[in-house]
Amino acid sequence: MLELRIPEAGESIQEVQIGQWLKQEGQWVQKDEDVVELETDKASMELPAPEAGVLVKILKSEGETAEMGEIIGQIDETAPRPPEPAPPAEGGKLPSPLIIMPAAQRLLAKHGLQGLEVRATGPEGRLLKEDVLRHLEEQAKEKPPQAPEAAGQAEPPAAAVEPPAVAARRGSPDPAVAPKPVVPEPAAAVTGVPGRQEEVVPMTLIRRRIAERLVQAQSEAALLSTFNEIDMSAVIELRKKYQATFQEKYNVKLGFMSFFVKAVIESLKDCPQLNAEIRDRQIVYRNYYDIGVAIGGGKGLVVPMLRNAERMSFAEIEMKIADLGARAKTNKIRPDELEGGTFTITNGGIYGSLLSTPIINPPQSGVLGMHAIQDRPVARSGEVVIRPMMYVALTYDHRLVDGREAVTFLRRVKDIVEDPPRMLLEI
Repeated sequence: MLELRIPEAGESIQEVQIGQWLKQEGQWVQKDEDVVELETDKASMELPAPEAGVLVKILKSEGETAEMGEIIGQIDETAPRPPEPAPPAEGGKLPSPLIIMPAAQRLLAKHGLQGLEVRATGPEGRLLKEDVLRHLEEQAKEKPPQAPEAAGQAEPPAAAVEPPAVAARRGSPDPAVAPKPVVPEPAAAVTGVPGRQEEVVPMTLIRRRIAERLVQAQSEAALLSTFNEIDMSAVIELRKKYQATFQEKYNVKLGFMSFFVKAVIESLKDCPQLNAEIRDRQIVYRNYYDIGVAIGGGKGLVVPMLRNAERMSFAEIEMKIADLGARAKTNKIRPDELEGGTFTITNGGIYGSLLSTPIINPPQSGVLGMHAIQDRPVARSGEVVIRPMMYVALTYDHRLVDGREAVTFLRRVKDIVEDPPRMLLEI
């Protein structure tokens, strides 16, 4: 019997949270086939099967935590492989097997339903928990209310009957056919209105880690923000002129982020305090630039690093960011790609943010916030003209960085982005 154990995932990671089981008990798994998703406080990963066999036991359910080296499942490598399905008749097509998610499977079992009775709407035909809940609500609506069994028998009070959705979530019998009134959950008792439910789910380790670090930054650092605005005309024209050639040569689009990464590195050279950190009672200055780029992932915001970004070309920066963005959506970022970092850039503009005050990522001393580009009237040579403008914000640790350095840094970023050839001349 083979044991599925939580592998070591780095010195700073002590526990993981069990995500979705990709295989269920009794199913055959191939060697190196992913069996379960694991979530750390930094990233997600999959646990593959060490050998082919049948998954005979799941010891940890979705949402539970497990320590490094803990056994979460068992595989019987001696079990015979189930027979392959018979080939389809000539001209026919073999239907794909229905994939039922664990939460949906639990609801089906509670209500005595079969997966094929419910319409699946998930990706690749997966049957989701929401599909089962919707099916239960539809069933409840189709059943007429029952009259009291005896004359003069009082109807149960409205607050004592659960809405169908709440009943489905609790696994309670359908209120239309239940033999006894069911005590409602607090949210339903307050309103007595169908459709008002609360769902309690465990906070993921990634979300918990984000919360801890944000609170840490607010409580341990002296945070201050300064702002400026950048005329994006020159960068927009440059991208428009060379976009097709750049994309044809490197198979990636020329975005705005590479310009800002380059501008930030040149500005950090002039203001090294923003690339430093406070360690105990000492200041640690660095001669390298590991730039973190905040990316919205499937499980929350992650900040993977561009290691030694000062050595990277525009194309290398754009290709790396494109790769990280694609893997972040599927939770494929590795934990080591999230460790370290000397400065962070976050772009709230992709979500439409006009202005914000970003929070530093401890123990870093600064973070640059980019925002949406908007056409605004500005004064140029004594005339009012329309220009594509972007607000930028720098949040910094005032224990290490004075206002003069912060303002100088942000002004330097502005000057470089508004005159891109300066990046090549390093002036």
